[in-house]
Amino acid sequence: MGGIGIWQLVIVAVIVVLLFGTKKLRNLGGDLGSAVKGFKSAIGEDKEQKNSAEKTSDTLADNSTSATEDVSKTTASKTKETDQV
Repeated sequence: MGGIGIWQLVIVAVIVVLLFGTKKLRNLGGDLGSAVKGFKSAIGEDKEQKNSAEKTSDTLADNSTSATEDVSKTTASKTKETDQV
């Protein structure tokens, strides 16, 4: 009791086919499949953009850290040269 049996699903399927016809249902299924495929590709593109943005920010952070270290090394070496003279 309370559950939907296999025969009830078969009856509903037969009624739907009789109401809409197989051609219209096939077109509806194709449209639904295209919509799902487009949605998945949009999600994938969004993830790719997010990952590339994270990589870019990580690269920029690494480059700025390297640049800061280079500047401090250059400043330290110039200070040593000045002290020696």
